[in-house]
Amino acid sequence: MIIAVASGKGGTGKTTVSTNLTYVIDEDVCLVDLDVEEPNCHIFLKPEFEYSENVGIPIPEVDIDACDFCGECGKFCEFSAIISLKNKILTFPDLCHGCGGCALVCPKKAIIEVKKNIGTVEKGRSGNIDFIHGRLNIGEAMSPPMIRETKKHIETGQLTVIDAPPGTSCPVIEAVKGADYIILVTEPTPFGLNDLALTVEMLQKLKKPFGIVVNRSTPDCRSVHDFCLDSGIRLLAEITNDRKIAEVYSRGELVVEQVPGYIEVFKRIYREVLDDIDKKIDNNIFRIKE
Repeated sequence: MIIAVASGKGGTGKTTVSTNLTYVIDEDVCLVDLDVEEPNCHIFLKPEFEYSENVGIPIPEVDIDACDFCGECGKFCEFSAIISLKNKILTFPDLCHGCGGCALVCPKKAIIEVKKNIGTVEKGRSGNIDFIHGRLNIGEAMSPPMIRETKKHIETGQLTVIDAPPGTSCPVIEAVKGADYIILVTEPTPFGLNDLALTVEMLQKLKKPFGIVVNRSTPDCRSVHDFCLDSGIRLLAEITNDRKIAEVYSRGELVVEQVPGYIEVFKRIYREVLDDIDKKIDNNIFRIKE
């Protein structure tokens, strides 16, 4: 089972939920940080890294002597990463998605693929938690290829929690693809509610089951509650606007280890997820620390 933790905007508490949720799950569990532009789950779980691998994507290199400038490569590429002019081929590696289509459609076989390094995947362990994260190189324009390569390291059959990138664009869609359930983390503000609505619309189109966790909740903020009620969406839990949480977060520590009472909050979130997910999954194999 794969549980992804996502949010419509940054700064809502997505990392807080994903790291602390992973901590309260017992036995074989893996946390995968797919916020590859700014991974930070390792700050809280402090894994011992045991493996590192450079990640590259294939980009086109054209043999001008073999090319007849027919333009088939440019017609195929939807991202304008390769353009054929009258007697010249222009390539734009930062726009290339590494699909290899231009090389396949070239009738003269004038295009070969060379590897461009875009980042690093690192794997380690923290207690009983397997840990994986991807780091996109600074300056790289696109993160979906890095996210795809990082996800290849997920063990089949292992309970996995994914910390997805914020927002509703291509990186988020790539991160939650294949997930069995999505936890949406939001905050009770106008900006939070607006971006929550956009994320809900995205997940509905993807036909993904999801529930909502409200972070920094206060008694007088009812906007998210009303939204969930009106939309028929399950409210999994609320995390109160507690200064102690902010202090613990700023020190790079886990809330469940430092603030009394919150280990039960995250246990309850996990139980709510199991209750809300497809009943065909055998929930008995997923246990919570006593």
